[in-house]
Amino acid sequence: MDWKEYAENYSNDFHGSLGHGAASDDEDRRAALENVLVKRTLLPDHLMWQLRLSDFSEQEKEVGAFIIGSLDKDGYLSIQLEEVAFLVDSWPDVAIVERVLARIQEFDPPGVAARGLAESLLIQLRQLGLDGASLPARIVRDFLPMLESRRFDRLARELNVPIEQVAEATKVISVLEPKPGRDFSDADTRYVTPDVFVQKVGEEYVVTLNDEGLPRLRVSSFYRRMLGQNGSPEARGYIQEKMRAAAWLIKSIHQRQRTLYMVTSSIVKFQRDFLDSGVSQLRPLVLKDVANDIGMHESTVSRATAGKYAHTPQGTFELKYFFTSSLRGGHGSEVSAESVKEKIREIIAKEDARKPLSDQYIAELLGKEQIDIARRTVAKYRELMGILPSSKRKQVY
Repeated sequence: MDWKEYAENYSNDFHGSLGHGAASDDEDRRAALENVLVKRTLLPDHLMWQLRLSDFSEQEKEVGAFIIGSLDKDGYLSIQLEEVAFLVDSWPDVAIVERVLARIQEFDPPGVAARGLAESLLIQLRQLGLDGASLPARIVRDFLPMLESRRFDRLARELNVPIEQVAEATKVISVLEPKPGRDFSDADTRYVTPDVFVQKVGEEYVVTLNDEGLPRLRVSSFYRRMLGQNGSPEARGYIQEKMRAAAWLIKSIHQRQRTLYMVTSSIVKFQRDFLDSGVSQLRPLVLKDVANDIGMHESTVSRATAGKYAHTPQGTFELKYFFTSSLRGGHGSEVSAESVKEKIREIIAKEDARKPLSDQYIAELLGKEQIDIARRTVAKYRELMGILPSSKRKQVY
């Protein structure tokens, strides 16, 4: 092989996009805003900042720091106060530990450092100006299991109040945070950087690869010149070996980008209705469909889409999102699982909150749209979307 000629072919920077057009300036700015890396404040740091600003004694600060360090990720304290008193170096009285804990429970976020759900909710109610005698506090303190099962009629009888008052009280409770530490994370929050852009130009969709993260690679001209010089066979062999490895790396990156472009272009062809109209039009698609379309093996398609994201007119999606199973539709057609999930979400969003629809009834409604789906499948999809069953969606006015 003529390595000098091969090196010349790869001497230019490898940093070009595959596609028929580039993202517009607006799209570039929009993507730049989306691709931000932020680090959230940790819950212990947030609480320690408040502890340092409080008028505690040195011993109380030591106790407070120990309590804060003992909270779980949701902001709850699972350790006994006697254990705190024993483990803190200064050996404080339990009364001091109780006093410090009560102060920390006034910190932000509301409900933090509670020893259970009921205590956390009561703390939050107190911070809203609702004391222990208020109806929401009575429900949380004495009837929390009954509230969770949404037995409003029984609650009204037990509390000897009209059911309308119970409904109003549950509305207040429903806005409280059951996990006070939820908004604080110990991990970086990463906004996805799209690997490929899909834009509509005229009546067609154009695929453009995002090469911002790719290094500029080329074979050094220094080594090309050395090949032309008279040197020892060992030196020439060494240079040729390294140039072969460099050329292979450049070619591999180019091939990987080419495969990503081909796979995305095929997905765009299959999922055009989704790009036009949204998730309700997402069609069933499997790896084999794309593999056959572009003449590659399924495993190649799988590797090409792993961890890759596409920025589309409908939002940014992981490429594997576009591969979805199917259910039988009318006249022998098929509908995607994702589009069925969206239909279930829409049906529940439109239901009468006083008479929520059962999974069986939702299955029957979908059946009228020629979608063959079992009740248990509706339940599975509903759970995957984080939607409660009908017994827990019911509201009383």
